[in-house]
Amino acid sequence: MIPVALVGAGQSVYGAFPDRSLKSLMVEAAQDCFGSVDKGIAPGEIDEAFVGTLNTGGAQLGNVAPLMTEAAGMVGVSVAHVENACASAGYAFRLAAMAVASGMADVAVAAGVEKMTDLPRERNRLWLGISGDVEWERLAGTNFPGIYAMLTRRHMFEFGTPEAAIHAIAAKNRTNAVDNPKAQFRRATTPEQAAAAPNLASPFTLSDACGVTDGASMTILCRADIAERYTDRPVQVLGLGGGSDYVAAHDRASMSRLEATRRAARQAYAQAGIDPGQIRAAEVHDCFAGAELLSYGDLGFCDEADAGALVLDGHTARDGRLPVNNSGGLIGKGHPIGSTGTGQIYELFHQLRGSAANPDRQLDLGSAPVLAHNVGGSGGSVAVTVLGMERA
Repeated sequence: MIPVALVGAGQSVYGAFPDRSLKSLMVEAAQDCFGSVDKGIAPGEIDEAFVGTLNTGGAQLGNVAPLMTEAAGMVGVSVAHVENACASAGYAFRLAAMAVASGMADVAVAAGVEKMTDLPRERNRLWLGISGDVEWERLAGTNFPGIYAMLTRRHMFEFGTPEAAIHAIAAKNRTNAVDNPKAQFRRATTPEQAAAAPNLASPFTLSDACGVTDGASMTILCRADIAERYTDRPVQVLGLGGGSDYVAAHDRASMSRLEATRRAARQAYAQAGIDPGQIRAAEVHDCFAGAELLSYGDLGFCDEADAGALVLDGHTARDGRLPVNNSGGLIGKGHPIGSTGTGQIYELFHQLRGSAANPDRQLDLGSAPVLAHNVGGSGGSVAVTVLGMERA
């Protein structure tokens, strides 16, 4: 397998922009991405592109991928649309890296985009539900807050996880987002304020959930042996992992873990030649605070029974031993579904290179590896990516 490097990453501001178009979001992300390549790169140098998105809300029913590469100035490039629910861009990144690693492309783009505010809220709720098992979940009356609440409640029951850990995760991520100029929700929150917010699906309040978000993100990958054409500080793609599971949560062997995450993480760690204890920072899929809680055990950061203590003892805080969702995560930064995976990569790219937009949120990572964790639905599909500045 040919070693792969990441040489550029860009993101639009995340937020609710009902008057903006898909194209304008992608243009913003593409300009930021191409501008991040230190020695420059021309759109014509891109061999392959993969664009993740779930649903364009009726604005563009087909050919969304070439529409986005057109907006980004990459007319003529071979491009494919990737749909894996909320893991769409994580899988776009995986496919772009595989295209380079296989020798099929020297340079590839992975991007993601989502426009969630061009439909009435009632219709947004309807189409978001189709990422689960439509027959046995959505049509039976449940939704994603309810499903993740069940998973979280089961974790609390099996391991004695305190509800305070849920609200501590939400407060951490919302407060982290304050210093992120591209985040959607930039208001510091305490655990007590998160707990006192209106109820969503017990144990979640509204503060424990991500919002409805518009946004786009884009990354540029290339063969590691040609990365010096574009930058003297390439980020190395160390490990790629992917996994799937039953889409309906009730069909799974366990309701307190995501086996797809565990499969994807094992693959990524093995390929990178590391163990979970070597990860120095992570961007994990916190569509609900309980999802981040489950990820601690699933990614091997701690034993399942210790997940609550990991956050309550401050280990996942910005100044902790393993900062998780320094960007604000999905809860604070925002969750434009198809953009989230490459948005996570964008954050880690700049953290590794010491180029975070706000110095107050820059982590001191040294040469340690970092991880991105992108989940589709309630765990039906998962992509895990390990990045670093040096190869083992």
